[in-house]
Amino acid sequence: MKKLLSKILFWLGFAIIPVFLAVTISGKTSITREWGLTASIIILGAVGLMYLGFELDASSPREIALIAVLGAVGAAGRVAFAALPNVQPTTFIAIASGYVFGPTAGFMTGSTAALVSNFFLGQGPWTPWQMFAWGLAGSSAGIVKCFFPHIGRWGMVVFCFLWGYFFGWILNLWSWTTFVKPLNWQSFIAVCAASFWFDTFHAAGNAAFYLLFGPGFIKLLNRFKLKMIQKYEE
Repeated sequence: MKKLLSKILFWLGFAIIPVFLAVTISGKTSITREWGLTASIIILGAVGLMYLGFELDASSPREIALIAVLGAVGAAGRVAFAALPNVQPTTFIAIASGYVFGPTAGFMTGSTAALVSNFFLGQGPWTPWQMFAWGLAGSSAGIVKCFFPHIGRWGMVVFCFLWGYFFGWILNLWSWTTFVKPLNWQSFIAVCAASFWFDTFHAAGNAAFYLLFGPGFIKLLNRFKLKMIQKYEE
């Protein structure tokens, strides 16, 4: 029962976002001011639900330690590449983690990397959005593994490339709801168009990181996963 509740809470966090986006664009809401604050509260609630779901999942200490290490590696990679606009290995690490260990681990790796790296690069109202976006990148990789277990190297390269744009669009939701009026499809598309080149650098960086390090990194993570399973069965 506890494990089922953890899954419900985890995926409920994801369900909040498309509903929020649809309501915002439709204009069928009594909220007309401070959409930025409302959006931040909603995204914090979504991230909180997913963290609570992970807490109730009763993961093993080894799994928690591995997620912490991967999150720290993702954070360090982001800080190290901070001088390059939107080029960093964080998205690639979150995707690889989710692909090997599943959606929950992928989300925790990506969100942890965002939170930890911002202690060096600066915390702000964008932090929950980054946590959600990188967490979703990791979770979606776990889902892809379930439906396309033989996606192959080039399939993953394309997936990582696309996530450069998906990540940018999620972050654009924050700037859109905070700084733009009116909130409609046209203004959202305009915001996305303005970030196109930054998102393209991110996408190209993700693809390059997977081409250079992806197969080897995933092979290494699979070894850790196998050892964890063997330890659990002993």
